[in-house]
Amino acid sequence: MSESAGQLADLRGRVEALLAAHDPATSDRLDFLRARFDAGLAWVHFPEGLGGLGLPRSLQGYVDELLARAGAPDNDPRRNGIGLGMAAPTILTFGTDEQRRTFLRPLWTGEEVWCQLFSEPGAGSDLAAVGTRAVPDPHDPGTWVVNGQKVWTSSAHKARWAILVARTDPGVPKHAGLTYFVCDMTDPGVDVRPLRQITGEAEFNEVFLSDVRIPDAHRLGAVGEGWRVANATLMNERVAIGGHAAPRESGMAGVVARTWRERPELRTPELHDRLLSLWVEAEVARLTGQRLRQKLAVGEPGPEGSAMKLTFARLAQELSGLELELLGEEGLRYDEWTMTRPDIVEFTGRDAGYRYLRAKGNSIEGGTSEILRNIVAERVLGLPSEPRVDKDIPWKDLPR
Repeated sequence: MSESAGQLADLRGRVEALLAAHDPATSDRLDFLRARFDAGLAWVHFPEGLGGLGLPRSLQGYVDELLARAGAPDNDPRRNGIGLGMAAPTILTFGTDEQRRTFLRPLWTGEEVWCQLFSEPGAGSDLAAVGTRAVPDPHDPGTWVVNGQKVWTSSAHKARWAILVARTDPGVPKHAGLTYFVCDMTDPGVDVRPLRQITGEAEFNEVFLSDVRIPDAHRLGAVGEGWRVANATLMNERVAIGGHAAPRESGMAGVVARTWRERPELRTPELHDRLLSLWVEAEVARLTGQRLRQKLAVGEPGPEGSAMKLTFARLAQELSGLELELLGEEGLRYDEWTMTRPDIVEFTGRDAGYRYLRAKGNSIEGGTSEILRNIVAERVLGLPSEPRVDKDIPWKDLPR
């Protein structure tokens, strides 16, 4: 029996043992998820004791399939996308043993939702320019006091924890003076306010931090190492947004293709040519995503994730625009423009007007398309970087 076959057999045995001890039909959902984590079947590529077994990442799909066939509950991953896709791999890479034990289990089970406190009104695409300050409390050694404002924070209104980048040394160049923390969103100094967007909803929030106290035990990485830690988070974010496993004609490509098939009276030769072109591009992106996940199975996410996210944003916007044109007057209909704070972003279950408006945010969230083009140009194509005149100037001396 090959090693791969042996691994599959071992995983099958572990799944069967989990199901025998915790029948999904009678077990409490949260109890089952906790037991699955403890059995190493949450993230099989994570270390033992942290939800994994130290196996290749590619084997996770096999575990998920076995459990789905048995009717086992999942951890509702879309509800905690930032926690699962960004916080967890960052904590695994940079966290202490205590931080990993504290945060990873309730994160994976969905007991604790996470959000991301990175962007600011004056520091979005230029994340290294953040001005939120974290200073040591002179009266309480081992505690940081944080003040500032963050913006475009998805899930902040339901999050228990946040990953936070703050400036701890304004006297050094901007990239060198940052530190990365885990922030308790229940601290009395955290004020979350909804940001209403063009769809009428408020997926995002602005967050005001007023004398928020963070123990040094909740710092990820060394003081001043925040830029390196944040970059690891962002690479994982772009993979999470643009690198999902997907069947053919998933997402917006499938939505538009179904409309085309079901409504022949809407067709024109020009729209047909555009649909074919975008369908092919979507299929190329899907297959490229498969290659990206193969690379992830043997290492860390790299700049390829930025290229995938860039492609995802462009295709979503072009396909949603094509759908609107295909539908003509029907595409102008918008069923409900109301102020809600949705738990998840649902494209395929909404009308064409919503999809068209919501897709505009795809080229901003998770890194603007302009910044991602720079990353692809410099780190993938090897082109010269743009001149950066502020690279060696202390942050406090930069114009703002």
